[in-house]
Amino acid sequence: MTSPTPDVTVVIAAFNASDTIERAIQSALSQINVSVEVIVADDCSSDQTREKVQAIQDPRVRLIALEQNKGPGGARNAAIREARGRWIAVLDSDDVFKPMRLFRMIDRAKECDAQVVVDNLEVIDMENLRRTMFNEEALVRLGQINLEAFIRSNILFRAEHNFGYMKPMFERAFLIEKGLWFDESLRIGEDYLLLASALAEGAVCAIEPTAGYVYYIREGSISRVLRLDHVDAMLAADQGFVTRYPLQGPALAAQKKRTASLHEAHAFISLIDSLKARSITGALRAALASPVALRHLRMPITMRLKRMMSRVRKIKPSPTQSTTGAQAPIHKG
Repeated sequence: MTSPTPDVTVVIAAFNASDTIERAIQSALSQINVSVEVIVADDCSSDQTREKVQAIQDPRVRLIALEQNKGPGGARNAAIREARGRWIAVLDSDDVFKPMRLFRMIDRAKECDAQVVVDNLEVIDMENLRRTMFNEEALVRLGQINLEAFIRSNILFRAEHNFGYMKPMFERAFLIEKGLWFDESLRIGEDYLLLASALAEGAVCAIEPTAGYVYYIREGSISRVLRLDHVDAMLAADQGFVTRYPLQGPALAAQKKRTASLHEAHAFISLIDSLKARSITGALRAALASPVALRHLRMPITMRLKRMMSRVRKIKPSPTQSTTGAQAPIHKG
């Protein structure tokens, strides 16, 4: 006899999460007024993650043991392929749900006839201090998130409220119908791209303003470290997005600003990497490629760059390049 279809499949991608995986799973199993199944996709952990999942004696919990590391997007996709729930909710292995989270989100989705629903987040930092990420009243006024607002909130360096941190719950039938999956080429930004794609496909995204997702900031979290290869992958993924979904009007304007911010981030990271490596040529190249990136430097590093550029002028003056022009972006920073 086939068991009833769960309201929600909670998808957890896990990699070396033995310290937190039990807490995450228990928070999913403890949801009130909602039937759930939990699928953990272990992404080739080298610790006791798999054993701890297998030790949980609850038929609602399933483990998928991946044979090769696929990253968060690939692990989540593997779990989604096995999902039976009407809704798909992603839970990071070091975070938790509050007990009424999924019930409130489903209720909100029904009110708006939405295919996607997001909620507020409670953030717990490394000193165990708690805060709510978004102003609840502002979310109540907003009500829903459209594509233009979502892209605009994900412009690096400029966005006041980054909705990319929100953890959406998707109607599984909608994802299947539209052929939407996490982009497995991304190690950072896969959440953003899936929600943006859903919105571009016409999904209604409702907002539950209360904080139901508890987001833990941990030392060494991948989401806190942005590298050049991450930005390259994000630029490539965004290009694929705009190719698949030709944007117009405000959404196109927002996307152009987001793309520019990614290029700016690329130049900024190149600049920082060059400074760390004491590469004068690399730092100059990055600064000249995107002078605006200099404004993100803090004063001690700015002074260091000034000294480096001064050394360049002494070592190898260029007859074809104005030293005044080279200094200009420094003074702007």
